[in-house]
Amino acid sequence: MLAETVLAGLLMASGAAAGCTHGGPSPGVVIQQCSKPGMLALAYDDGPYIYTSDLVDILDAAGAKATFFFTGTLYGCIYDQATAVKKAFKSGHQVASHTWTHPALSGLTEDGIRSEMTQLEDALVNIIGKKPAYVRPPYLDTAGQTLPVLKSMGYKVITVDVDSGDWNKNTPEQSEAVFLAAGAGGNGHIPLMHEPYNSTVHELTPWLINWAKENKLKLVTVAECLGDAGGAYQKGNFKPNGKTTC
Repeated sequence: MLAETVLAGLLMASGAAAGCTHGGPSPGVVIQQCSKPGMLALAYDDGPYIYTSDLVDILDAAGAKATFFFTGTLYGCIYDQATAVKKAFKSGHQVASHTWTHPALSGLTEDGIRSEMTQLEDALVNIIGKKPAYVRPPYLDTAGQTLPVLKSMGYKVITVDVDSGDWNKNTPEQSEAVFLAAGAGGNGHIPLMHEPYNSTVHELTPWLINWAKENKLKLVTVAECLGDAGGAYQKGNFKPNGKTTC
């Protein structure tokens, strides 16, 4: 995984853990956690990858929903994992954006940011027929003109309130300790996890499912945990462009 070394500083800089209205989150405002208690919004970055299908099976077997922040080319071309992407979507999980190539968005021009977003949109229209309305920026980078541009595109911006540390070589046991320390009280967590890690998919996720059940937490998508279950995708009908390669 590309190291999320700017996590702490960016979370402090973002300042806002809220930004939700009664109609759901406002575009271009950083959201770090759910807007109500009793929920856990499992959220995975950096896919699709070879474990995506397994992850969907694990979640589905538990009756859990999650959010997949997909990229276009980080771990191979998204079209090569189109079957897994469709599987996640058809199973009722939320498909969201983590950009096309996983850059730090603050280092790009406005046109560059837009290109990162629209290239992934086009691919997802080709694969699932939808454009996402949610994004988790790579490296949690919301500096510079990132938020104004994402706002203008209607994107609801998610970061994190519990970092599993899998990107930093935390073992599943170390990640579990992070969740235990965070606790199950208060508004629900939106954790940072990465699906290209075998241990995150096959060890940490089953543990989190059990932990949620023990604490009577409903496992939901990020959109649902923000009272925006109907707003996970952009409104409209979108025509595929026919591409099947990156």
